Amino acid sequence: QVQLVESGGGLVQPGGSLRLSCVASGRTQTIYTMSWYRQAPGQERTLVAHLDIGDKPSYADAVRGRFHISRDKAKNILYLQMYNLKPEDTAVYYCHAALTLQNYWGQGTQVTVSS
Repeated sequence: QVQLVESGGGLVQPGGSLRLSCVASGRTQTIYTMSWYRQAPGQERTLVAHLDIGDKPSYADAVRGRFHISRDKAKNILYLQMYNLKPEDTAVYYCHAALTLQNYWGQGTQVTVSS
């Protein structure tokens, strides 16, 4: 019913920036909230940033002040602007959409922060 496709990942140096995009298709009008998660190898998938029903953003402590989540509802795109990237930000980043009865995930996009 909803499809999510992430893009924008890549290799950056510490202190660099990236903007991730998540294009939603299908019945996007049924989406309640959207979020970005990330998962490093051998680690749990953790919430990075979230938009509530009123589009109020919230952030994990590790990224607050450096990451910015936003959503273009007209274009059905969720963004994650990342500044001052650190090696500990290295992970696969996943887009998530919550609907009434289902949750949807994108395939993930790799972000690697390294010198």
